[in-house]
Amino acid sequence: MKILRTIPEVRAAVSDARRDGQSVGLVPTMGAFHDGHLSLMRRARERNHLVVVSLFVNPTQFGAHEDLGAYPRDEARDAELAEAEGVDILFAPAASEIYPHGFATTIHVADVTEVLDGASRGAFHFDGVATVVTKLFGIVRPDVAYFGQKDAQQVLVVRRVVRDLDLDVRIEACPIVRQADGLAMSSRNVYLDADARAQATVLNRSLDAAASAFEAGERDADSILSAADRVLADAGIAPEYLELRDAETLELVTRVDRDALLAVAARVGAARLIDNHLLSSISSATDRTGA
Repeated sequence: MKILRTIPEVRAAVSDARRDGQSVGLVPTMGAFHDGHLSLMRRARERNHLVVVSLFVNPTQFGAHEDLGAYPRDEARDAELAEAEGVDILFAPAASEIYPHGFATTIHVADVTEVLDGASRGAFHFDGVATVVTKLFGIVRPDVAYFGQKDAQQVLVVRRVVRDLDLDVRIEACPIVRQADGLAMSSRNVYLDADARAQATVLNRSLDAAASAFEAGERDADSILSAADRVLADAGIAPEYLELRDAETLELVTRVDRDALLAVAARVGAARLIDNHLLSSISSATDRTGA
């Protein structure tokens, strides 16, 4: 595996692969790899000749009082894990490589960025995501880019960028990877002490309760959300948001008669955690992996 730091190095390596007719898969990450990241790498490895993983803690998607400085970083460990998954290129640039002096362009996506995490964290968050991902697409020119469904809103934002800007890349969302007790894998889980770690499982349990109500035939959004809210309240968790939204447009739904995203965000101990389930209108079966 090659660890590359500059844009010209990556472009040269990818161009060599292209000349040989190889397909290119990209896994954008901020590092601190866990099994969720590794599952994306495995999917990319299975389906592409050349696998590129970016490792870049993107400063533009963090607010002034968020955890940019504390965000977990361990490049040596990440490199070992990526190499073990058969990654070909680990692109680990400095911030100045991605945002050189004088950088003045931001990509803003309307509508789908204005709710859920966009409302909770601020519009800057998805502006930063959209801008850095578009830059990565321009640098790597992948055939396919792989994202985790845990960040369901981010996936929708990236898909909107690809559609609106006619970018020649396919976006593949991969299922949420959970620990044995249901907690969704997240780099921020390292912030949890033992008590908070135990409490954090309530997010998935609350979504399970709502999904069970849906599977039992409930279609009223308020009733479905109430089932989740009761579980959170019993655990002493007040969510930042707990909402049912259209799975494609993120418009609020009052009745689940189309695919709906059941999404939650909450602070548990020192961590801000998010999770989601997809409620499918096609059948009463709910995908508990969030795919």
